[in-house]
Amino acid sequence: MVKNSQGIYAPKNDKVVVLWDLDNKPPRGAPYDAAVSLKTLAARFGHLVDFSAYANRHAFVHLPQWVLHQRRHRRNLDILERKGVITPPEPYTCGVCGRKCKTHLDLKKHFKQLHQRERQKKLNRLKSLKGKKRHRFKERFLRGNHKYDDAARTLVVPKVGYGLAAELRRAGVFVKTVQDKPQAADWALKRQMVHSMSRGIDWLFLVSDDSDFSEMLRRAREADLGTVVVGDWDKALGRHADLWVPWSGVENGEVGDLLPKRRRENSRRREQGEEHGFGLEDDDGGVFLNEDEELGQEFMLLYSEDEDEDVDVEDYYDDDDDDEEEEDGFYIL
Repeated sequence: MVKNSQGIYAPKNDKVVVLWDLDNKPPRGAPYDAAVSLKTLAARFGHLVDFSAYANRHAFVHLPQWVLHQRRHRRNLDILERKGVITPPEPYTCGVCGRKCKTHLDLKKHFKQLHQRERQKKLNRLKSLKGKKRHRFKERFLRGNHKYDDAARTLVVPKVGYGLAAELRRAGVFVKTVQDKPQAADWALKRQMVHSMSRGIDWLFLVSDDSDFSEMLRRAREADLGTVVVGDWDKALGRHADLWVPWSGVENGEVGDLLPKRRRENSRRREQGEEHGFGLEDDDGGVFLNEDEELGQEFMLLYSEDEDEDVDVEDYYDDDDDDEEEEDGFYIL
């Protein structure tokens, strides 16, 4: 029991840290949805105090196949709509001003000619201001403009990659780009794991399948720290952790059946299992609990690395409509 800010004694919440190896385990779908699912899962184990993701530059400029497929499909629909072959069931509506457009290309043209141009004027004005005037102008006209950010995210193609870092930051993840050197992301994650263990956390989440983290997981268990591995294979790291969770289930939001388990009970059952010659895993390698336990407090939204920077959402996007070309000859947005 600890005393909170209201002077009331309440049960102490376990501290949870999530570390994501983006080089080894990139999202196979929408990055924002995957990050939110991870935060929801971690919140069941206690209070989320840190959520960090590490990768080199290649992870943020690479275009996965599902992104290429979406862009190619969208371009084909735009061509058919422009030729009049197909007609959308409902007109496209601008998320900023509410204007209705017949085709998706008309909506993109309207957004770039009106809203994106006005946004650029505000950014140019911001560069000429200093001190308190700059801060007041930024707070009034740029920050909190969620309508523009949501519309730009769907209508404007990013300059580089597909906006992986921006989407993770939008979900409250601290994103760190490491140097383009072998094992740079692994060393950064290991340093963060050591730092987290020194802060007195209770649960450590590791999103990776890299067997190089086996020694760090063994050290965490020796320090009586609860460990959870999220990955595709339970044999590499799952055997060294208290729990293993399939990455495909987390990405799909299937985290409702997994409940936290006390560290002491894990140790006791593990010792009993070793004495009797059986483990705690199910047929799929994961540990899914059915006990009715009370969930922890809501997780906190973490800071964003570019919170105080002047770069806004349009800095991630192109100003023209030049399309990228794949090696197979197909054109995509």
